[in-house]
Amino acid sequence: MPVYAHVLLPLSLAETYTYEVPPHLLQTIGPGKRVEVQFGQKRIYAGIVKNVFEDNPPSYAVKPIINVLDDQPMVTNLQLQFWQWLAQYYLCAEGDVMNTALPSAFKLSSETLLELNPTFQHDYSLLSDEEFLVAEAFTQHPEITLQEVQHIVNRKNVLHLIKSLLEKGVIFVKEELVERYKSKIETVYALMPQFEPDEAMHQLFDSLTRAPKQLTALMAYIQVKNETGQTLVTLKELQTKAPALLQPDVKALVKKGIFGQQERTVSRLPQLPHTQTVTYQLSDYQQNALREIKTHFTNKQVVLLHGVTSSGKTQLYIQLIQETISEGRQALFLMPEIALTSQMINRLRKVFGNQVGIYHSKFNDQERIEIWQKVLRGEYKLVLGARSSLFLPFQNLGLLIVDEEHDTSFKQYDPAPRYHARDSAIYLASLFGAKTVLGSATPSVESYYNAVKLNKYGLVTLTQRYGNVEPPIIEVVNMRQAAKENRMRSHFSEQLLAEMKEALDLKEQVILFQNRRGYAPQLACEVCGWIPQCPRCDVSLTYHKYIHRLKCHYCGYQTNTVTQCKSCNSTRISQHGFGTEKVEDELQHIFPDAKIDRLDLEVARTKTGFESIIQRFEQKETHILVGTQMVTKGLDFDNVNMVGILSADQLLFFPDFRSAERAFQLMLQVSGRAGRREKQGKVLIQTKNPNYPVINYVLQNNYTGFFHAELAERLKYNYPPFTRLISLLLKHTDKEKVNSAAFELAAALKKNLGNGILGPGLPAVARVRNYYLRQILVKLGKNSHLADTKQYIAQTISALYADKNYKSVIVQVDVDPY
Repeated sequence: MPVYAHVLLPLSLAETYTYEVPPHLLQTIGPGKRVEVQFGQKRIYAGIVKNVFEDNPPSYAVKPIINVLDDQPMVTNLQLQFWQWLAQYYLCAEGDVMNTALPSAFKLSSETLLELNPTFQHDYSLLSDEEFLVAEAFTQHPEITLQEVQHIVNRKNVLHLIKSLLEKGVIFVKEELVERYKSKIETVYALMPQFEPDEAMHQLFDSLTRAPKQLTALMAYIQVKNETGQTLVTLKELQTKAPALLQPDVKALVKKGIFGQQERTVSRLPQLPHTQTVTYQLSDYQQNALREIKTHFTNKQVVLLHGVTSSGKTQLYIQLIQETISEGRQALFLMPEIALTSQMINRLRKVFGNQVGIYHSKFNDQERIEIWQKVLRGEYKLVLGARSSLFLPFQNLGLLIVDEEHDTSFKQYDPAPRYHARDSAIYLASLFGAKTVLGSATPSVESYYNAVKLNKYGLVTLTQRYGNVEPPIIEVVNMRQAAKENRMRSHFSEQLLAEMKEALDLKEQVILFQNRRGYAPQLACEVCGWIPQCPRCDVSLTYHKYIHRLKCHYCGYQTNTVTQCKSCNSTRISQHGFGTEKVEDELQHIFPDAKIDRLDLEVARTKTGFESIIQRFEQKETHILVGTQMVTKGLDFDNVNMVGILSADQLLFFPDFRSAERAFQLMLQVSGRAGRREKQGKVLIQTKNPNYPVINYVLQNNYTGFFHAELAERLKYNYPPFTRLISLLLKHTDKEKVNSAAFELAAALKKNLGNGILGPGLPAVARVRNYYLRQILVKLGKNSHLADTKQYIAQTISALYADKNYKSVIVQVDVDPY
């Protein structure tokens, strides 16, 4: 009887496809393995087998699977279940989930571009004849497609061949080329065996008396070998004993035949000992909280840990992780930003050593593959990472921790799946029968509502800072009043500058929060009011002084700054507003002796960019740190006793039903960076609206008061958590076509959903990257049949696409768009 397989392809397709399993592959095929398949007339893809079956053969002729690429499954059955849930819940294709989940080197296709690995030493002895032909082709062509590889070896099924070349380090996928890849290879040196005997060693020393640098290199080698017992030594290790040693000095010994030299492959991931170097002693109130968490876990799967900033939540996490690992299970620690992992990983590695893995998007593809395989083999007992860590192939997950669970970075907005990592983590934990801890000093309204109103989550509260440190004093500076009384210096009030000077005089550090990057958000003509706009988006361009360019923060467009108005030719161009660059620039004039760093997306784009800034601040090399939201999120500095929020109004007045919640969370979180050790901290909030209710709740550090006020507001206007929201964003380069499609879709949805359909309307930015945007909001009651409604929405969108006039309109579905 023929055997078939459902194969998942890395494409945005509404279904999985069926392929026939040839007899010679029956022994090797299985769920979770990658297979080489043809899709369409010419394209070849590496797909994932979902299941193998004999019953219910398809009624149409199916293509055969060309080859099985893996000896062992690369994806587990529970992962496949998780992918299916994500696709169903967030209304996207499973192929979209697969694309997000897998490292790029796992997703080969006939359109993949390949390049020769620059670290490949052209040692062809380990290559097969076909591998040699492909490697040699790179001497004529800098990049090759899989179709060209098929032509070179004269056969169609080449993905197994490509997989082998990738594993041997001969080639890499072009899309993932990054310079960090070169650190995979290191040069090591060893003393040649004939010089090991004592007599030969003495003669060698005598022969080098006239070459003191070479003699120093030899002595450094002997020292390292005696201390570590290793015979292969790197230049860096030699330089620990002889700092002035240079590579030519060592190369001279190689040339003389005294040292042997070889290249070796090293893991890109840091290796640490398994020994525990730090233990944490829990305070009485932490021990009580730990007992409460465990009590809740007896009848609830999820516990919300509401702990004020600096209350010692991390020590509780560590205790729970230790107990999970001792039971032979794995733990996943989710953090909202890559930025936060550098500080946290140092803490966790002191406790768990080499059992900790890190995973986030700043790792290159080869590093991600190594981490993937280590998790698959169960070598990592604890994984710390951003939201993409949810997709790793865990074997026996016992605990998920979502720290700073309120943070917006847990939500993926583009591309699909537009999932929320917190909600997805709870479902993933249910697949493993694992427990979930959600931690925050300012929980999301939804999570707190689930805990205190619906009793779905257990609630544990920490109201005391660790070590009984007093919470910071928070004061408000009325910017309107200060300006009237001439007590402003640029964007800084006299009170803020005085507090900063006092902190710097006491050798303390300062953090300033301004939630806008760049130098000036707008340039404008003083005569006619003309403002430079992005040609692709309906937004003004932001001036960045350090590169002297105008940039669009939506599409990345850049152009030279303007000195003359393009409307009236006036040269009176002024700057409006201020961003982190301007704050940094002006502070340097006010405090010329202070060392100032800036932490925003412009300077922290690389894996090491953020870490170097944080390291300088931790080591007190930096006195003032200016930043965007990055400085608000869970960072722990022991010498910061002064925090300034430069413009709270930018947070408060934003066209979103969550603006009050976001503002409250950001202000309270950044305030929590002050006074985390012995001394009580000070926080100053600059605002033109000092009596705004949110600010009063921040001043009182009153989360529960804010929660009840916000809940009443949400109930009044019928917003989450009392309703469910689904956003439909329509995009097209033709304004009239997207308008027409939006009204057509809204009318069709209203037939069944009636008043639950809002729009179509214009989003805050109505054109991005030359696409005109229209938005439809679906608002559903909590008791509505969500699954049925989603299915109806999907069918209605499919019906829209069936109309040839609207085939080119893009409809992006975002379930829970917040």
